[in-house]
Amino acid sequence: MVDTARAHRIADRIKTVTAANLEQIVKDPDLGFVTITDVRVTGDLQHASIFYTVIGDEAQRARTQALLDANLGRLRSFVGKQLGIRLTPSLEIILDGVPESAAAIDDLLREARERDASLAAAASGARYAGDADPYRHPAPDDDDTAADH
Repeated sequence: MVDTARAHRIADRIKTVTAANLEQIVKDPDLGFVTITDVRVTGDLQHASIFYTVIGDEAQRARTQALLDANLGRLRSFVGKQLGIRLTPSLEIILDGVPESAAAIDDLLREARERDASLAAAASGARYAGDADPYRHPAPDDDDTAADH
């Protein structure tokens, strides 16, 4: 039986414990500025995925990923002691791509706003090629003759 509420509570606890103690577990000055963004635990509580972001360039992300992978056992041991449950879930540490995706979306939205502004500026001085109303309308005296018949 799957208890999703318990899985959410354990995921929140893993996130809190990991975020608060990551620098003490991974005692290395090359560890970048890591932010734990999310933790997802499977329904059977056997596996936890920890998502994180790192401020810095691609080299800093690679160094941080290598350090986190090297200290995964220590991290799992610490999390297991803090959780106090019978089975400690296996951990997987994943670089969160949301900030990069959000930045790309922001760039696309900015570009769309710039295009909209340039189109609005071009349309402000535009005139119709022909009449403003290209449709035929009956002449006022045609309505009177149509009513007589």
